[in-house]
Amino acid sequence: GFRIPEVLETSGAKLVEVGATNKTHLQDYAEAICDQTALILKVHRSNFYLEGFTGEPHMTEISSLAHDHDIPLVEDLGSGAIMNTDQMAPIDHEPTPQESLRNGIDLVIFSGDKLLGGPQAGIIAGNADLVARIKSEPFFRAVRCDKLILTVLQECIDDYLACKGESRPPIPVLDCLSTSVEELRGRAEEITSQLADLGSPVTIVDAVSRTGGGTMPKAEIPSVALEIESVGVSHEELARRLRAATPPIVGYVHEERFLLNLRTVFPSQDQHLARALLELLQ
Repeated sequence: GFRIPEVLETSGAKLVEVGATNKTHLQDYAEAICDQTALILKVHRSNFYLEGFTGEPHMTEISSLAHDHDIPLVEDLGSGAIMNTDQMAPIDHEPTPQESLRNGIDLVIFSGDKLLGGPQAGIIAGNADLVARIKSEPFFRAVRCDKLILTVLQECIDDYLACKGESRPPIPVLDCLSTSVEELRGRAEEITSQLADLGSPVTIVDAVSRTGGGTMPKAEIPSVALEIESVGVSHEELARRLRAATPPIVGYVHEERFLLNLRTVFPSQDQHLARALLELLQ
């Protein structure tokens, strides 16, 4: 992948790191500002976390400092969460672009995929004048999204706008996050009832899901999985046969058990899954 310091260096900018790994104070930012300071960049820890004796100033404090010195403040959120993640699942709250802008950020950068749920893309939002300056940069033409990406992203954003923040838009990643364990267990019972006579026993077990995709590394969402006992073959061979099925079925091995986590299966796929398992395992 590409590390942010390397990306900045290729632009000709000089990166000045602020504070220490675990604790950074507002004074650290103030002491790093000089006549050559072009912007302050704050990168959210979206794909890793720090624990222990940690601390950092609130974004409103950094915003006030930046604006007192007439310096743009940019925040890279990474994950692209638009909805309140803690209201969809028993996980932490992931900062949103809306919150960043309310905190006084001039530009906020986030992904169009991941927790936003659209196509793989990078989004820059905020101060209209700064956005216009970015678009006028000749290099922007080389990295801009193509028409297909923009079309899919527009459809995704339209779903959010149609809900007006009053409900959850019908976006797959949000459906996967917010489905209750009770609903998953009901679906699992319906599937296993069709597989009762299989030679390879299929049972319902508790499981854990993660958001993945470089977001919320601490988040563990209670889930339900189908455990398939591999009779006469290894877990690896069972996994290979399922991947080669039509449709392909992708599971994983955890603690010497082969599991199919239903949080990653759409309800409309349940019958396809049951039929494929019947054909492969009987």
